[in-house]
Amino acid sequence: MSDTTTELLRGLNDQQVLQSRHKHGENKLEDRSQNGLAEAILGLAKEPMLLLLVAAATLYFLTGAWGEGLFMLGAIVVLSTISIYQDRKTQNALHQLKNLTQGQSRVIRNGQAIRILLEEVVIGDTLILEEGDRIPADGSIVEAHDFSVNESILTGESMAIVKNQEAEPVFQGTLVSSGRALIEVTAIRNNTKLGKIGVSLDLIRQTATPLQIQITDFVKKMAIVGGIVFLIVWGINFLLSGQILDSLLKALALAMSILPEEIPVAFTTFMALGAWRLAQHGVIVKRTQTIETLGSATIICTDKTGTITENRMELVKLYTLGGDHLQSPKSPLDEEGHTLLSMAMWSSEPTPFDPMEKALHEAYQKSIPVDLRPHYKLVHEYPLEGKPPMMTHVYESTSGDRIIAAKGAPEAIVRVSKLTADEKRRIQDKLQELAGQGYRILAVGQSLFLKSTFPDKQQDLSFQFLGLVAFYDPPKANIRSVFESFYKAGIQVKIITGDNATTTQNIARNVGFKGVESVLLGEDLLKMDEATLRQKVMDTQIFARMFPEAKLKVIEALKANGQIVAMTGDGVNDGPALKAAHIGIAMGRKGTEIAKQAASLILVEDNLAKMVDAVAMGRKIYLSLKNAIRYIISIHIPIILTVFIPLALGWIYPSIFRPVHIIFFELIMGPTCSIIYENEPMEKGLMAQKPRPFTSTFFSLKELSGSFLQGIGITLGLLLLYQYAVGQSYNENLTRSMVFLGLISANIFLTLVNRSFTYSLWQTLHYKNNLMPVIIGVTILITALIFGIPAVTHFFSLEAVTIRQLMISCGIGFVFTTWYEGVKYYVRKRKQTPSIGS
Repeated sequence: MSDTTTELLRGLNDQQVLQSRHKHGENKLEDRSQNGLAEAILGLAKEPMLLLLVAAATLYFLTGAWGEGLFMLGAIVVLSTISIYQDRKTQNALHQLKNLTQGQSRVIRNGQAIRILLEEVVIGDTLILEEGDRIPADGSIVEAHDFSVNESILTGESMAIVKNQEAEPVFQGTLVSSGRALIEVTAIRNNTKLGKIGVSLDLIRQTATPLQIQITDFVKKMAIVGGIVFLIVWGINFLLSGQILDSLLKALALAMSILPEEIPVAFTTFMALGAWRLAQHGVIVKRTQTIETLGSATIICTDKTGTITENRMELVKLYTLGGDHLQSPKSPLDEEGHTLLSMAMWSSEPTPFDPMEKALHEAYQKSIPVDLRPHYKLVHEYPLEGKPPMMTHVYESTSGDRIIAAKGAPEAIVRVSKLTADEKRRIQDKLQELAGQGYRILAVGQSLFLKSTFPDKQQDLSFQFLGLVAFYDPPKANIRSVFESFYKAGIQVKIITGDNATTTQNIARNVGFKGVESVLLGEDLLKMDEATLRQKVMDTQIFARMFPEAKLKVIEALKANGQIVAMTGDGVNDGPALKAAHIGIAMGRKGTEIAKQAASLILVEDNLAKMVDAVAMGRKIYLSLKNAIRYIISIHIPIILTVFIPLALGWIYPSIFRPVHIIFFELIMGPTCSIIYENEPMEKGLMAQKPRPFTSTFFSLKELSGSFLQGIGITLGLLLLYQYAVGQSYNENLTRSMVFLGLISANIFLTLVNRSFTYSLWQTLHYKNNLMPVIIGVTILITALIFGIPAVTHFFSLEAVTIRQLMISCGIGFVFTTWYEGVKYYVRKRKQTPSIGS
């Protein structure tokens, strides 16, 4: 070993790391996108509501109404501030998520292997790269074993490229497909090949989700309607008055009332803050759009090892074919037991990272009298491959002695060994016995191949079957309750594992898994035609001896049946299926970088119970957003109709609301939908409901019918107030005051009514939402100030009201809003929904 190689194996010391970072900077690609704040400010110029405000302010100034013009300018500042605040809050949440999803890399520093964030890698670092890692920087190979890399991000070619020669380059962003290597970092950040072509995985644009498309489409349609109505109202006003500017002001008031700009803001806010809340619970959402899908998940496909079980492998049994008996590694082993354990260890990686291989190395060190590992060097290796899989390692000593050891699925080792029918029967009987106890089993073989040139495939070697090694991986303590939560939520659970069927069934039976007897093997699955497979995947709960193609076929078949599929995974081979699933779930601790990149969610602690929390949060966010949008549409309808009907029908006071009033209502409504509803707790019984269809939409006639009824009900109340005031011979300002107060009170009660479309207003008052009394209190306080300060009252063209008039206005707002509680009561009784207190 050269001095240079020895230095690289020691890695950089702390002082060298600081010097390198000072000289070359951090390992971050420069963000070429616009500054977040500047982009937000520029984006305001495109907002229709802000453009309408500017137009209204201009018209007020032209007509000499300086007070109203200044108010509009103030409204522009306030709405812009709120918009920028919401945008920054959303961006900060997304930025925190981005930091949380940043990968880690193993490096050698101060002679020790440690994990660091990708951005902490510096030039001169020695990286330890293994199968599934994403390469964090450009570098050159120092040492490699069966090392291949997928460079499709740079070349577009998906085939893995073998890189085993020293000094051969590897590039940032590419993925390790197989093997292990030590790499010396030569370039970071924008000096890498990836950086020079201006590519950053974090800057790739995401496509719009179905709900985003629906919202955008709805807002566009409302904008078109607003434009048409604007022209109609301006025409009517102009024909009646002959005044262009005044007619434009009245038409602008209606255009402002029609535009539901709160809806896209609410969607973005709910999704970003929802992702941030999930991160606090140990669930990292890589793509916020995934939250939209969570509430619709109908099937969760879970791995066994590390998800259902602890992934804490312990070698518990050894079966030697020659002796035909079981031994425990905790007891003294006979000669055949020693040979079996030794060959199992030699077939593992020299520096193990797999839990079973670690267990084999530990057992070898404790049980074998003389440790031969320092005297042998790995000279040739065959990676884990085949169906079922196996792997082979070739070691040589300094004296030329050779060890060729293989391990893998028992079926694979049996297939490459010369065995009699009786030996095969004995092996099968012992497999059934061990698997029936829930053990994970590997077979071990030894080859005496003497030639210097090895065959291309390990299956072409001739092996002697030595025996079986059995490991126990206990189930996680909470997994039974996790399955019960999924079943209660109407979500099916399926196990997809590379382990054998009997072992999986035993573990599944012990944790309360439903459908233990329905099993399908990977090889049998691939033989099925599409129609048969689609039927079989719905009836099967355990998929054993699975490999990448089979896993992918299961996911695609489930999707073809209209299921919304979530899948957990951690290995390189899980990547295609994770990407194909609607919700790919990677494990934060044991997950490979490939799995994390392919997934849309990461469970930080590898705890499937967090997926229950994620589904609950997805359902809660969707319902809260739905309630917010229903509120927005319901409250917009009375504003639109109260502005339009008096004008269209030629009533005595045709301009009951002006732009200043509309903007005041907008200032009240925005915080209500975005702040109150986003902060709502999860509704009781939500996780006992079936998943909602993913094809459902907020904007179908069925969904909006309730909002239309609520909006029309409030409109009838306001028009009744209008006619009452006119009937009492009240002047225009007093009539406007009563209608104004009626709408404010209706808005408050609508906020309370729409907190749930299942439970009553009285029941939802017990919901814990600290922002609810704050926002409602502020609304009441501002309204009181408007009527309590004469100058402000005059500015809004209002008039002080008596207690009786106030009670009538608020009473109308209450009655014509809370009548919808009767509809909720009817629906609740029909569905037999239990009360919150039950």
